[in-house]
Amino acid sequence: MTLTPMDPTALDPSALESLPVPDQPTPSRHRPPYLRIEWVDEVTGAVGYLVVDSLVQGMATGGTRMRAGCTIDEVADLARGMSNKTAAFDLPVGGAKGGIDFDPKDPRALDVLTRYCEAMSPFLDQHWVTAEDLGVSQETIDTVFERLGMRQSYHAAIERSPDPTATADRVMAGLHAHAPGGLLGDVIGGYGVAQACLAATRVNGKSVTETSVAVQGVGTMGGGAAFYLHEAGMRVVALADAVGTLYDADGLDVPLLLASRNRYGEIDRAVVPARVAQLSRDAVIGTRCDILVPAAVSYAITATNAADVEADLIVEAANAPTTVDAELDLTARGIAVIPDFIANAGAVAWAWWLLLEYVGDDYRDSFRTLGAQMDAKVSSLLRDWQPSSGPIRWAADVSSTARTPAPLVIP
Repeated sequence: MTLTPMDPTALDPSALESLPVPDQPTPSRHRPPYLRIEWVDEVTGAVGYLVVDSLVQGMATGGTRMRAGCTIDEVADLARGMSNKTAAFDLPVGGAKGGIDFDPKDPRALDVLTRYCEAMSPFLDQHWVTAEDLGVSQETIDTVFERLGMRQSYHAAIERSPDPTATADRVMAGLHAHAPGGLLGDVIGGYGVAQACLAATRVNGKSVTETSVAVQGVGTMGGGAAFYLHEAGMRVVALADAVGTLYDADGLDVPLLLASRNRYGEIDRAVVPARVAQLSRDAVIGTRCDILVPAAVSYAITATNAADVEADLIVEAANAPTTVDAELDLTARGIAVIPDFIANAGAVAWAWWLLLEYVGDDYRDSFRTLGAQMDAKVSSLLRDWQPSSGPIRWAADVSSTARTPAPLVIP
């Protein structure tokens, strides 16, 4: 295991005690991350990484992903995105990310994840709050934490409370509260993405029922977004999973298709109506629609395929789904891109609102709070945006903005 601290004086000096993906660009940064760790599994040879981009009040937050081909640069890029999310939503923590270069469908995956988390336990015990990500479900990572005697993946924050047992019970009640579409902890991120799409539609003066959307990915984020947009009356014309793209210009039966998904988020083609066209997996990028929601893998839209995009707006539900070059190309064509650290930040924002007891186990309070926040942020970004001013990301990026978060007090 290699531990490389990076410029700790720039931060809190007292704090630290499935799918193929195109080649990823080396991310540019205004500053180096707080630290990077590389871990090698002695059993399988799998390589894992932890990047803490920023540490605020001794704490950072960010999910753990698993996919064949995961790299340190990818994890660092995502960790920086987490710093942007926490800053944009004024959360009293920094940003981090975990990643493991291993196939999540491999029968050894759970044991690999367990050994990775065991190696990272000093950070998971006190400084890093993690959660689900690509290739790792919340149920899976909570199973690992239970194996390690840490109860739940929010362990580091829960242990800061005066009564960790009571706090854990409160958090679990919120995560497992029932909401339209599923358990609240599973659907809240997709609900936030849907609210970002609906806010953009309002700003652009369009009717929801006359708006079409294509969603790449039908996992927690993409499936949730598709469900809530369908419920709102928007026409979901395309859904893509690892098998391919399903397309119907008149709109898909989203609840039917989502109900047929297997544990890997793949739709059962046996339930697909005959009228629905079954296209290649990548065809979703070129779908003619009003809104494209990339909700599957990072770097899905590149300089190579950006010209295929025929949507008027992109709402990033996945982490870093659009490369820098692609975003510049899209902006030049007048296509707005709502960046991931706004559009898909609902899950992490809500998790910390739950930890801080701003919301509880009534999904209506959570939906109302997140909907208002997403509407305000997306509306303010889109209202005065002009392509000549550059990508929306530039205006939304708060990574270099000095901020003084409220004290981190877990009830």
